[in-house]
Amino acid sequence: MKILWTDGSASPNPGPGGFAVVLEQSGGSGVPVVLGRDDDTTNIRMEGSAMIAAIKYAGEEGCEIHSDSEFWINVLTKWAPTWQTNGWKKKTGPIMNLDLVQELYELYCKYPVKLVWVRGHVGNELNELTDEWANRARKGAKVPEV
Repeated sequence: MKILWTDGSASPNPGPGGFAVVLEQSGGSGVPVVLGRDDDTTNIRMEGSAMIAAIKYAGEEGCEIHSDSEFWINVLTKWAPTWQTNGWKKKTGPIMNLDLVQELYELYCKYPVKLVWVRGHVGNELNELTDEWANRARKGAKVPEV
């Protein structure tokens, strides 16, 4: 099972955004395997897009996703099952970013995925690396060739 780190950014928020998926390698290093960007987006959308890209990258093999997005982990593990049961509605109003919620939840249910929440920006090397690549992606960086 692949160990993947995800992060997203937008600056300003909303504004141009980027996301990164970093593959953890033996020895604790990591390399970016998927980068993406959008000209007009939010941090939340880029975080969700990163998770979608990670699950698609891993495919049937499955993955363990390390993310500092407590929001998206809660969407997948707590809220989406109820929203789906209720016809993708919630009592308090519309579900924001429903397109991403539905796509991500479908992938999460289809493939083996373990979610690991990590505290962001506290010196975790791979979290910091993934954040750096998300910001580079926002500025147009591509995955480096190896």
